[in-house]
Amino acid sequence: MAFQKPTGTQDLLPGTVETWQTVEQKARDLSRRFNYKEIRTPIFEQTELFKRGVGETTDVVEKEMYTFLDRGERSMTLRPEGTAGVVRAYVENKLYGEPDISKLYYIGPMFRYERPQAGRQRQFHQFGVEAFGATDPSIDAEVIALGYLFMKEVGLSGVRVEINSIGNADVRASYRQTLLDFLMPMKETLCKDCQSRMERNPLRVLDCKVDQDKFGGAPSILDSLDEECTTHFTKVKQHLDAMGVEYEVNSRLVRGLDYYTHTAFEYKAQGIGAIDTIGGGGRYNGLVSAIGGPDQPGIGFGIGMERIALLLEKQGVNANNQPPLDIYLIALGEQAEDEVTKLLFNLRTAGVVAEKDYQCRKMKAQMKSADRMQARFAAILGDDELARGEIALKDLATGEQRFVKLEELAQAVKQG
Repeated sequence: MAFQKPTGTQDLLPGTVETWQTVEQKARDLSRRFNYKEIRTPIFEQTELFKRGVGETTDVVEKEMYTFLDRGERSMTLRPEGTAGVVRAYVENKLYGEPDISKLYYIGPMFRYERPQAGRQRQFHQFGVEAFGATDPSIDAEVIALGYLFMKEVGLSGVRVEINSIGNADVRASYRQTLLDFLMPMKETLCKDCQSRMERNPLRVLDCKVDQDKFGGAPSILDSLDEECTTHFTKVKQHLDAMGVEYEVNSRLVRGLDYYTHTAFEYKAQGIGAIDTIGGGGRYNGLVSAIGGPDQPGIGFGIGMERIALLLEKQGVNANNQPPLDIYLIALGEQAEDEVTKLLFNLRTAGVVAEKDYQCRKMKAQMKSADRMQARFAAILGDDELARGEIALKDLATGEQRFVKLEELAQAVKQG
């Protein structure tokens, strides 16, 4: 029987994974520059955490979670998103007791049972940040700018930022009724999901992909904002303007999770079939207390790594900046072979990327391997060279060859 990978997953093979490594390194580098510290949480948590944190009326909780009973008959779920687990860790480890705000980032796999398509997998990966402890609109703008700069620095073009304010609980309660008044006359013409959402979370009706053409005249939540929410949103825009981050206000942007308040935003780009959202996030001022912690505000985003990789490929961006092989060692003779094993280890210890043949092939085949691996140098050691304490070092770009002392090989390679 030949096994195959599960539906909705993928193998990241050499030649592809290097792009992922570059993108991940950019995420880490940028997070450090913005003073966000890495956090790593379990890939499964108690199911109730996601029900309470993500929201029971969301598609994620209703349709997409991988949930199972462990051997203690406890209900566990593979994490479908990153924020709830980070908030749980923030509360459990009492990070709110620190005098400064907590700025955290994560990179890792998430799991949702969805219909696989380009940019949508059942196991997918996200880069996300979360900032706890500040209501200042400047932190909203900082988080948005971090994600935007990340996509810009990995080499993507055509990325758009869309922002909205979905207000506080009082604003949404008022807007809920205004929106229901608009939706009720067309209820029977809407899809079943929309009809169900109207009863429990009508704001999410505007997120429907099936009935978008019917919502052109929908009331804007921005018209329902109170003074506090209006001021907050205005300042967020002012901070983005000051940083030169271009954005569009989309009054129908609500995001798919229940915990958002005030600022909501998405990063968009064309090139992944019907999907144009690369990532997004928002402010969640009530989530920490909902998960059992103190009343601490928070804001964050999640960006899909698969979608970043797909867009880089579509846009023809070569994000693979992994260094090539420095040197390929070739041994001619048994004594030389023993010496090359030692020499290879010493080169690697000195920080040189080095390789040799392990298949007892002839010199011509080994030279072909050096070319395939894009080695900068080939070093050839025979019994005569070994007797003199030297090795032939050949520059594979120019064809120039010279002899260097064995103990000076690492330095010669580093100097080029």
